[in-house]
Amino acid sequence: MDYDILILGGDIIGCAIAYELSKYNLNIALIEKDYDIADDIALINTEIIYNGIETDDSITSKLEYEGNIMMDKITSKFNIPFKRMGSLMIAKTKEEEIKLDKIYKRAVERGIKDVYLIQGMSVFDIEPKLGENVTKAIYSKNTGVICPYDLALAYGEIAFDNHVNFKLEEEVLEIKKSLKGFNVITNKNKFTCKIVINTIPGENYNIYKDRKDRIVDKNKCKKKRYLKYFLYNKTYNNFYSNMIFNLSDDEDNMYAIPTVSGKTIYGLNTDKDMDNTKLINKASSLLGNLNKDDVNTFYRSSFYCDPIVIDDSCIDTGYIKIKGKHYGIVTMTPAIAQKVCETVVGNLNCKLKKDFIDKRREYYRFKELSNEERQNIIELDNRYGKIICVCEKITEGEIIDAISRPLGARTVEGIKRRTGAAFGKCKGSQCLNKIVSILARETNKKVTEIVKDSKKSKIVPNRIKEFDSM
Repeated sequence: MDYDILILGGDIIGCAIAYELSKYNLNIALIEKDYDIADDIALINTEIIYNGIETDDSITSKLEYEGNIMMDKITSKFNIPFKRMGSLMIAKTKEEEIKLDKIYKRAVERGIKDVYLIQGMSVFDIEPKLGENVTKAIYSKNTGVICPYDLALAYGEIAFDNHVNFKLEEEVLEIKKSLKGFNVITNKNKFTCKIVINTIPGENYNIYKDRKDRIVDKNKCKKKRYLKYFLYNKTYNNFYSNMIFNLSDDEDNMYAIPTVSGKTIYGLNTDKDMDNTKLINKASSLLGNLNKDDVNTFYRSSFYCDPIVIDDSCIDTGYIKIKGKHYGIVTMTPAIAQKVCETVVGNLNCKLKKDFIDKRREYYRFKELSNEERQNIIELDNRYGKIICVCEKITEGEIIDAISRPLGARTVEGIKRRTGAAFGKCKGSQCLNKIVSILARETNKKVTEIVKDSKKSKIVPNRIKEFDSM
């Protein structure tokens, strides 16, 4: 099969690049080894939109700032949950104040707007609920929070509707240079293409064995760090109306983040082992006394701070590589995708499509609708009147839509990410069996074939006797 462009990796960057390039008269395919796209996105429904002041790397800062500026237009067009929300980077000691002064000076030198250095009682005018020991802060007006999976999915769905060919469950094994471009070999097919865009971190496929890497990542994370965080069910009106970042003397930086749904995430960036009880106790220093019964879920993920590099040094031979893994990747994605698109378009000299569809197919978030709107939808499709996930008020209609949409869900994790089902207090104990049954029915599979996220994660490995439902 011949393509103009092959995109390797269905992460958020791969989907965003597919979207940008689908605006042009190009034959494009995206190859992803997993069941679903955007598996690099954390399960939690909120991601910070940074403005570029927090990072030491100037290129990363520029990508964050550019992506930040683009986010309002993108989220409005795609109908994605996004809130502009101020953030306070606070200091409580002289050492922390020195750090803040350096960060503010650097932000001014970089030309980042809507950033202010405040001190004394002025801090409490912005955030009255802060503790009395806060002495200085950097206030950013242009930060925000977004639902990251919705962004990745919107990119992918619109690219799909504009004829990008998504090759899921397909793994790239080898890439060979040819006279007219590349031969790409997967576990299922052989492809030829003019340009390869590789978004898979760490995968180079030995295309240029004799070429030393021209990009040296001097600012890579020096030691292994983790982000430990939990979702607190109380609304953030009980805590803060801004995002709070506490620069700690021991480098265990703390975060309090209001989510897009009105709850609060507390996070700790650390290189130490810490159990959940210690995490809650540490959070109390920032959030006040917490009720453990209101803690929903604990999460732990690796914290990446390697600079993102768009290596287009081999574009003359048709190869672009996106390098690095970074905590701010969601913020940077629109800017990265646009820059890659400009490079490709300049190289291939292609033209814009006249029939480009720049709109995501309509969907319903049932719990956010008025009673009148709900009733109107139920009259059209009574499956929207059947609640499957009581905790999050997710209906059968929403789950079926998640399965039948472009790049529809084929796993339980895919349903959870698209709808929010099974993210409630009961962790799916009341609705998981219903979700599995719906997924099996709508995909014409047995319940024993339904997986959580991968081939080795079957929900029901085997059964003593077959029933019509779980």
